[in-house]
Amino acid sequence: MSFDTAVSGIKASSAELGIIGNNIANSSTTGFKTSSAEFSDVFSKSLVGGGQTAVGKGVALTGVDQEFTQGNLTSTGDGMDMAINGSGFFILSENGAISYTRAGNFQVDKEGFVVSTTGKKLQGQQATASGSLVGQVTDIVIEQNLLQPKNTDLIKFEANFDSRKPSPLVAWGGPFDAFASPATAPDPAMFNDSTSTTIFDGQGNPHVLSSYFVKTPTANQWQAFTLIDGVSQGGATTLDFQTNGQFDPVLLPVEINVTAWTPLNGSGAANGAPIQDVRVDLTGTSQLGSDFSVNRVTQDGYTAGQLHGLEVSEEGIIFARYTNGESRQLARVMLASFGSTSGLQASGDTSWIETSASGSPIVSASGSSALGLIQSGALEDSNVEITDQLVRMIIAQRNFQANAQVIQTEDAVTQTVINLR
Repeated sequence: MSFDTAVSGIKASSAELGIIGNNIANSSTTGFKTSSAEFSDVFSKSLVGGGQTAVGKGVALTGVDQEFTQGNLTSTGDGMDMAINGSGFFILSENGAISYTRAGNFQVDKEGFVVSTTGKKLQGQQATASGSLVGQVTDIVIEQNLLQPKNTDLIKFEANFDSRKPSPLVAWGGPFDAFASPATAPDPAMFNDSTSTTIFDGQGNPHVLSSYFVKTPTANQWQAFTLIDGVSQGGATTLDFQTNGQFDPVLLPVEINVTAWTPLNGSGAANGAPIQDVRVDLTGTSQLGSDFSVNRVTQDGYTAGQLHGLEVSEEGIIFARYTNGESRQLARVMLASFGSTSGLQASGDTSWIETSASGSPIVSASGSSALGLIQSGALEDSNVEITDQLVRMIIAQRNFQANAQVIQTEDAVTQTVINLR
């Protein structure tokens, strides 16, 4: 009888309507992937086979296929929101249970872990204090402690000294001390040019290093004197230029070395920071017939800083920006790919888990191993196409009605047989 056949058709249509309804319900779910029903016909089996006149026994739902096509990327402006532009999945861990998702709406919890909206921890490589990435994949933690200060070790200074200037008429004096009574300082008549830059001691306190340059009566020769916070540091450093206005390459690097400097407070007393050395590298400096100009001054120290913001690069590198202007590499988000994405099993929360059909994950950085790039400040929309779903819904509804009509027809035939006298 065809009752069972029609019932299987009704069940199949109902299952398809359920799948379509789930797709439509998740049309605005971040990272959601649309599903479609897969059916196959059913035949009765016997020891001698079905034969050429075998009549089918209906239809069965053989699987639910998910379509992992790319969804549109929508900008959010939140630096911790991430979208994968291409293939790959974010890796999540919940008490050691690993799952995979395309939904990149992450945030930092109170303990510093980068987590999904459901609290699962994002996986990646953590950076050491020096910024080097560790190979092991683990929970990504954002250190929110105060960035420790760093004392200035090296200043790179590039300038041009005006070769046309005469030597000063007043000899360089000193030593000078801004905290003496009365305070002493270089007279402008003692030097040709000067410049200043801020440096930092081991506690992150700022200090002013001033360099004074004096042209000597000897051709192509200058002397440099250094003061920190108005206090002389050592004697003169002689700078000899070649006739072409450049330093002799054999003698590079040319440096001013401040040794055993004791950082002072605003009253001129030691402030408790450790004694330190400071090097001023003048390698790129020249002596040419043009006005004195400072082309570049950089130094490697900084004061303490608090976490100010986070940025994520296309390669998944999470950078921290601090209030002192410094930035640090904290971690790298790792992605996973599979030999068969259709073999993944949906586990809810817009995530999937590995199965034997999907194969083991290949974990790598974004942009490598055919993986997509990470776009920060954006999320991947659902790839559900509403128009397509509505058309499929109409077809499924007609299939349901047609199978129901088969039952009604079979019922009428059966009733006719029963009424035979």
